[in-house]
Amino acid sequence: MAETTQFELVSPERLVLSRAVEMVVVPGTEGYFGVLPRHAPMISTLDAGIIDIYEGGSVVERIFVAGGFAEVTEERCTVLAENAVPLDEIDPAKVDKDIADTRDVLKDVSDTGERERLEARVVTLQAMARAKRAA
Repeated sequence: MAETTQFELVSPERLVLSRAVEMVVVPGTEGYFGVLPRHAPMISTLDAGIIDIYEGGSVVERIFVAGGFAEVTEERCTVLAENAVPLDEIDPAKVDKDIADTRDVLKDVSDTGERERLEARVVTLQAMARAKRAA
């Protein structure tokens, strides 16, 4: 049996996943990085992209994440993501509609903070759409 490391993925709403895995590949802002058992400790901010979870030598689950950070120790990898959605739950048509709807709302927003929040949402949705189409 292959050696494993504990992987936890947490979003603001809930604990998305917690289990032992052979390897996990995470989209860091400096590039994707793989985490294996006994990995050197590190912390990385996240880029929008797909987390690949490996068991039995192959990818068994893919999850889109955006925003947040990952902490890696010798025993575990913990990802705290602002957004986390299993790739198979992403509906490209719904994402495209959400992008269009958010852009429509943006046309009438004058508050700088609200405008920045909505623009960030469009960027995240666009990354989600690209990730789903590339998968």
